[in-house]
Amino acid sequence: MILVSACLTGENCKYNGGNNLHPVFQKMAANQRALLVCPEQLGGLPTPRTPCEILGGDGKAVLQGKAKVVNTAGGDLTTAFIKGAQKSLDIAQKNNIKLAVLKSHSPSCGCGTIYNGHFNSTLQPGDGVTTALLRQHQIKVLSEEEYLQKINKGEIPFIESD
Repeated sequence: MILVSACLTGENCKYNGGNNLHPVFQKMAANQRALLVCPEQLGGLPTPRTPCEILGGDGKAVLQGKAKVVNTAGGDLTTAFIKGAQKSLDIAQKNNIKLAVLKSHSPSCGCGTIYNGHFNSTLQPGDGVTTALLRQHQIKVLSEEEYLQKINKGEIPFIESD
């Protein structure tokens, strides 16, 4: 069982009310091989919601109190993002999860690159808040792109069912 961003399985939990459906993750969820989370919803944010980005750093900096998560209106949503990350970690730990596949570039789930906090579609190095917290607790996190590349290269099996 792996932890997966719910939007990747077709759940309409993206900020704009849509999803990031990919058939691999949809099939994993249908076969009960994926435990789904949307950290932003777990943090109490509605769907749809105003777009958010991390300003002043990355998810690790947010957890250290050195950066914040803001929306396009300038609202500070840091507390909700940290709450959602903590709830995602709690779910992972209660289910002995060792691997998470999360949505790239997201201020919650981004792995390796996130938007720069200025809402100009510019990516910067760093992880989202949930990814940073999971990694601090020794849970391996891959973006959906990294996971799919590893499947295609035969580096990890495609876990469809038991």
